[in-house]
Amino acid sequence: MLTIFAEKIADKTGLSKHRVSNALLLFDEGCTLPFIARYRKEKTDSLNETELWEIEKLLKQYEDIAKRQNFIKSKLESLGVTDAKLIHKINQCWDLNALEDLYLPYKVKKSTKASVAKKLGLEPLARSIYRERTRFPYREAKRYIKQDVASAEDAIEGAKHIIAEWISEHTTIRDIARQSFHKSASINSKVKTKKKIEATKFKDYFDFSQSLHKIPSHRLLAILRAEKEGFLKVNLEIDQRHLFDNIRRYLRLNNDESSIIIEESVEDCLRRLLLPSMENETRKLAKEKADQEAIQVFSNNLSELLLAAPIGEKATMALDPGYRTGCKLVCLDNNGKLLYHTTIFPHPPQNKVHESKQLIKQLAFEYSIEAIAVGNGTAGKESYQLVKNIDFTDPVDVYFVNESGASIYSASPLAVQEFPDKDVTVRGAVSIGRRLMDPLAELVKIDAKSIGVGQYQHDVNQKLLRENLDTTVQSCVNKVGVNLNTGSASLLAQISGLGPTLANNIVAYRNNNGSFSERKELLKVPRLGAKAYEQAAGFLRIRDGKNPLDNTGVHPESYSVTKKILKDLKLDLKKLQGNEILLDQIVLEKYVSATVGLPTLRDIIKELKQPGLDIRGEAKVFEFNQGLQSINDLSIDMMVKGVINNLTKFGAFVDIGIKASGLIHISQIANRFIKDPAEVLKINQEVEARVIDIDIERGRISLSLKE
Repeated sequence: MLTIFAEKIADKTGLSKHRVSNALLLFDEGCTLPFIARYRKEKTDSLNETELWEIEKLLKQYEDIAKRQNFIKSKLESLGVTDAKLIHKINQCWDLNALEDLYLPYKVKKSTKASVAKKLGLEPLARSIYRERTRFPYREAKRYIKQDVASAEDAIEGAKHIIAEWISEHTTIRDIARQSFHKSASINSKVKTKKKIEATKFKDYFDFSQSLHKIPSHRLLAILRAEKEGFLKVNLEIDQRHLFDNIRRYLRLNNDESSIIIEESVEDCLRRLLLPSMENETRKLAKEKADQEAIQVFSNNLSELLLAAPIGEKATMALDPGYRTGCKLVCLDNNGKLLYHTTIFPHPPQNKVHESKQLIKQLAFEYSIEAIAVGNGTAGKESYQLVKNIDFTDPVDVYFVNESGASIYSASPLAVQEFPDKDVTVRGAVSIGRRLMDPLAELVKIDAKSIGVGQYQHDVNQKLLRENLDTTVQSCVNKVGVNLNTGSASLLAQISGLGPTLANNIVAYRNNNGSFSERKELLKVPRLGAKAYEQAAGFLRIRDGKNPLDNTGVHPESYSVTKKILKDLKLDLKKLQGNEILLDQIVLEKYVSATVGLPTLRDIIKELKQPGLDIRGEAKVFEFNQGLQSINDLSIDMMVKGVINNLTKFGAFVDIGIKASGLIHISQIANRFIKDPAEVLKINQEVEARVIDIDIERGRISLSLKE
């Protein structure tokens, strides 16, 4: 079956069958996507993660279709259907909708108008009209008059119901209707009169129509949400006359009596059976497409957020701002360990500004604080300005940190396990501080959906969303790598080949036996066998261990060829690491073997050039506009500094340091046409934009990046 899947996936993706086949074999052997992308380039001709992800998704689709094929064949067998041509068609069909079309005539149905007519013995009459085109249908219908069929007209009416069902189940006719919806369907929405006031936020769709083929995903999801909430009536519309004529031509109808009866059956079929069925199918497909786009936006944004630059191992103070309940303050050491916590009340109603500033300054000195993280929630801007105005004894960098999801973490079982004797406010503040120190390590503890960097994430297929976000998180963690001796169980669980059980076992082994001194010691961890070690080892780092290669992305399986290079150069590893001139002079072709190719050798050289490099860089302090406190301080044409905090298909949201985020609509991002804001912008990107509109009543700010 893998051979068939490889052919189908190669056709769908345009990748060579050889590359796809090898990728499928590796997946079948239990290799993970990050491992294949990084350490099996020779096998796949360097397929990247995106290509492998697409292969993996298509494999799942085709596996599901194969299961459905087998289910349908077993059902047909139980019904005594042995049509060899039908079975061949099922085996060759790799489209779920077309597959269901083949199965439709044999499905056990509830009572229908057609089934009632069949029980009355009218199927032979229907066959005579539909298949044989009898010249005198009404004369023939008289033969079917009996107790439950009062007249020839009643017999014809029953026959029409049977014919309508046959037409609706005809695979070619269903495909004609499907194509009609695919090419020309428009989506229409109208507000429900009694809901007009409640539905104000959906007013753009009160009387709306657009080609379904062209409607943007965010617009479709908004309409479907409004329909689900009971505000709009939504339907799909096609040219029914055109569809009717196409079906009439296919059936080769003329003006004889049987053709007229069949025409009436077609009309009944369209109204009662085919159009509702195709509308549901088309809506489902459109929703799936919109879901995929929205999920891709979320995944891309999440990736940027997870790969945000850390400040690194610096003693950090964090503030979780608030008004009435005060600001929770915590001090963390350079490894994120909680040293101290308290609450200050610098804002209304207490207004203890002086006392708060004095305490912050004192604690910063006492705990040698190098950076302060201020959450961007309620009272965030005021707290940020408060800290910025403190004259610290030693230099301290102040950061405005996106705290989305911190409250979710603080109430989670993981947070309770970490801080059993602390309340949710302390845990939330710790999360904000650690998020600045290492965004990736902290954000993996939070359900990705709670981070809030997408569009309509609650309206899309939740199973598909979770699968995509989980894959994104795993990809980011493996790109960066994890320190084996300091990584949390949450972080280690995302490493290729591990998962929660082995991650917890690693932490337990570390607690009982002390730090790992080399990668191969992992094989002593309970239940961590050779396969898991193979998949995980290259993504785990050991600083200051026995083997310097353990702190690089060089996989242990490549240690021998690395040692051969060192031997030939007559150098030890420490002298070679970072020496780009010498590394560039190595003739890699000398070291190619049956198991090691040029892609692996190039990756080894890359790792040796920049040992221990964090691909995320280092966080920088960002300064918002001074004196900008609220939306009331803005004016048209004013230039504001900001940071992109969310990207959607219709534009980018910008944190400009006040409560309301600004929106740069896609039409205002560039002086050229762009299809997607992600072509130009990304999460956490710093921008300077011009204010082009202010709606104080609705709290909306429109910005532009155009010159």
